[in-house]
Amino acid sequence: MRLPHPSDPELMAAVRRYVTPGRGVAKRYMDLLHGNFMDRPEPERSQFTRSLVRAAKKITDEELHTLLDSEWRARLTASWLIGLDRRSQFRSRIGELLLASELVYAGQGYCFSLARFEDTTDAALLVAYLDRYLPRLDCQYDQHWAIGALLRLDERLGTSHAARFLAPDGLWQHSAMKNQDPAEWQERIVKLCSIADVCMTRKRFLES
Repeated sequence: MRLPHPSDPELMAAVRRYVTPGRGVAKRYMDLLHGNFMDRPEPERSQFTRSLVRAAKKITDEELHTLLDSEWRARLTASWLIGLDRRSQFRSRIGELLLASELVYAGQGYCFSLARFEDTTDAALLVAYLDRYLPRLDCQYDQHWAIGALLRLDERLGTSHAARFLAPDGLWQHSAMKNQDPAEWQERIVKLCSIADVCMTRKRFLES
């Protein structure tokens, strides 16, 4: 893992440009964390999403790889930008990082990306993650984000991958996430993806 340090100017430049841009109190990664930007009042939310769209269109694949090799703030931001621009060439890398679950919070971005790609392969990656971590009561990671993303994909793809996890006496009921409502997380992922669709297609966002 590459940590931001003056001895790594390539990473430092990518972090300044995309993870912590500007001079505001709230850094970009903090607004992406938990989808916090959704709670911003207008016009602040629109300003933030316009900035995010510009970054998603501008960032290079090389810069994204650089950020994905770094710590959680960089990985969270990179995966959001990947998901926004639907750069599905990162699917395998995102799946590997999600399954490894090395760092806190970054999994939120991975789940968002997979939900945005909207392919059966993405559903399979989320299923593999849930199969690995739901049985582990010591791992309260991003299973709630994963089930929300999987439910969204089931809805879009006409599949039912999430059903066995949510069945009576299923893995969800016996997991560390049993008190989380999967329907609420599905709603959250759906809302985030809807915002992404609007941001990435409306002319006023793309040309601002």
